[in-house]
Amino acid sequence: MRTTRDASGRFPERPFYTERELDDMFEHIVTSFLRQRRNAIAFPLTTDDLTVLIEEDVSDLDLYADLSGYGSEVEGMTKFEPGSKPHVAIAAELSESSCRENRLRTTLAHEYGHVRLHADLYDLYALRRPLFDQRHEPVAIYCKRATILSAKQSDWMEWQAGYACGAILMPRSYVQRIVREQQETRHIFGAVRDTSSDGIALIKAVAESFRVSNDAARIRLLRLGVLGEPVAAGSLFG
Repeated sequence: MRTTRDASGRFPERPFYTERELDDMFEHIVTSFLRQRRNAIAFPLTTDDLTVLIEEDVSDLDLYADLSGYGSEVEGMTKFEPGSKPHVAIAAELSESSCRENRLRTTLAHEYGHVRLHADLYDLYALRRPLFDQRHEPVAIYCKRATILSAKQSDWMEWQAGYACGAILMPRSYVQRIVREQQETRHIFGAVRDTSSDGIALIKAVAESFRVSNDAARIRLLRLGVLGEPVAAGSLFG
């Protein structure tokens, strides 16, 4: 990780992570957590796993929050307060409906990305205006459904948390194992289009293995270069 100027104006400088750095960071966090919690590494992560993981690094986690006052699309919030652990709130409708469990889990993972990647920034620059007024009141990030999984890189905080979401739920090396199995079975070499029969099969295999939506699996595979425009034949992970 290196730092770069923050063009958004939130901070004087911001962290810049490569995708591989984020993959390695969150795979280490998740696998270490699972060894301690289960004495074994196995996926998918359960909702209980994610809540326990988050609770280790926050002051409190509210799974039944009313976030409607911040807009109909807001499904998660992380609030930063200098000198304290962050507060995370999840829209109640995600926890109250079993059919929205995948969205609940992706929102939890996204907010945890904010917690791990951005809490230190708010502590570091807590005394700098305009982030905080003289009372040092907390600042919150409100996360909308449309950017939970993917955001433009210009919105760097949301992009980093979105990438972290995929890396937490679908760690890179474990996705690679699923991909290799499908490649061998279907004789796939290199990237394939997400709309092709091979691409659809890869998305389905990852979605089922990690208990995520097809859209979450598709975005993850696109970012790992598994899906894309076909190129010259060769081993994807060789």
